[in-house]
Amino acid sequence: MPFKRFVETGRVVYVVDGPYKGKIVSIVDCIDQKTVLVDGPETGVPRSKMRISQIHLTKFKINFPYNGSTRTVRQAWKKADLNKLWVQSRWAEKAANREKRASLGDFERFKLKRARKIRNKIRTNVYQALFNNTYCPKKKTAVAKVAKA
Repeated sequence: MPFKRFVETGRVVYVVDGPYKGKIVSIVDCIDQKTVLVDGPETGVPRSKMRISQIHLTKFKINFPYNGSTRTVRQAWKKADLNKLWVQSRWAEKAANREKRASLGDFERFKLKRARKIRNKIRTNVYQALFNNTYCPKKKTAVAKVAKA
């Protein structure tokens, strides 16, 4: 399957490093091989240059002219309803869960650990019961064989 996510004008990217970490922006222009000009009018990220190593390409792309102004980018962003699409994506869910887990306090972490232990114990018991019934059926003892004869 060919690669479909390219560094191109209009590509929506997820910022993974720097002051705007965790936000999405759109590529406006490629400055050189390692840097791009980005703009995130709806996410609070001003037009600035970013290293390609600071961003991850997403599957979303919006259409606006090469080197479009912030106003043009904002209009294309709203037309594509990108904020709604991003919130519905699996990537956004994972990012939100990661952020939620990082903000847990000591007691919440303890409760989570206990809940996981209980869940895993139940899961193990069910698995063992199914495994034993399927692969290790109860063996008939020698006494039972003699009694039948």
